Amino acid sequence: MPVLAIVILNYNRADLLADCLESIYATPTCCSLEVWVVDNASRDASVEVVRTRFPQVRLIVSARNGGFAYGNNLALREIVQQADAPEYVLLLNNDTVVPPGALDGLVDYLEAHTDVGVVGPKLVLSDGSLDLACRRSFPTPEVAFYRMTGLAQLFPRSRRFGRYNLSYLDPDIETEVDAVVGACMLLRTDIIREVGLLDEQFFMYGEDLDWAYRIKQYGWRVVYYPEVQVLHYKRAASTRRAIPSIRAFYDAMRIFHRKHYAAITPVPLNVLIEFGITLKEIIALGRNFIRPAAVRRVG
Repeated sequence: MPVLAIVILNYNRADLLADCLESIYATPTCCSLEVWVVDNASRDASVEVVRTRFPQVRLIVSARNGGFAYGNNLALREIVQQADAPEYVLLLNNDTVVPPGALDGLVDYLEAHTDVGVVGPKLVLSDGSLDLACRRSFPTPEVAFYRMTGLAQLFPRSRRFGRYNLSYLDPDIETEVDAVVGACMLLRTDIIREVGLLDEQFFMYGEDLDWAYRIKQYGWRVVYYPEVQVLHYKRAASTRRAIPSIRAFYDAMRIFHRKHYAAITPVPLNVLIEFGITLKEIIALGRNFIRPAAVRRVG
């Protein structure tokens, strides 16, 4: 029986965390589960909820909120160092609900496809629409240009302009992609040992893209697998800290570009890209400021 470690990062969302954990334990699984919760210095009742309602969970309480990569790495580091480490690790957001059969479905996929290193499900938002981030191409300068200028939104069915979110593809078709999303991302534990942990330069956003980029450099395939669906209450946590979240979003763009593309991109284009990211950030902050508090969001 394969063993699956599930890592859930939490910050001040005891309500969502409880729903997520209940969905995991609601139905027996064929794989053996090892559930880890990392609390990133929450000020609400999150830690108490885990300790009292889910004592079987392995709880790590961080003294500071070091971000998504930092928090997940606290658990990942312990998992990979175990002598009898689980074969698989699932990064799972606290704002997800896992339906019966989803965990086994993802594990079974990797069991059957030995050349696939990472698999992600179809993530569905609360309104029934597709979470576009669940299947992506890497934001090369060209792809990023189409997205930042709005061409991707204007022509979502275009194979050229819609490449970032692969919006021209049928969302119900299994597809090899550049990256899935860290909200629900299953990978082999051996890959973490091979490639390394999440890059803690990224506070929030971008670390999953960076991980997928590095994993593919090692020759592994990344697959979007819509036979498994997971509900995602997206931005439930980030909307509570909209301005820091917006800044983290655009910082992630800068970090990813500088790390993977700046050295092979002409200097004038690098300057234009940096200017474009900053301009988009200013616009996003301005729009967020004039929105009613109830609808403020990232991006």
